[in-house]
Amino acid sequence: MRLGKKLWLIIFLKLFILFAVVKLLFFPNFLDEKFKTEKEKSAYIMDSLTTSK
Repeated sequence: MRLGKKLWLIIFLKLFILFAVVKLLFFPNFLDEKFKTEKEKSAYIMDSLTTSK
């Protein structure tokens, strides 16, 4: 019983680290890097969603 709890703790810890690293490396905050104000961000998103390609 004690061993099982330790193993589950290790599993959850590994999953947390894995997802945290993946998010930081592969999904950077694109809008914060490119735009400074909320108005610029919302205008970019609105333009992206409404412009047909």
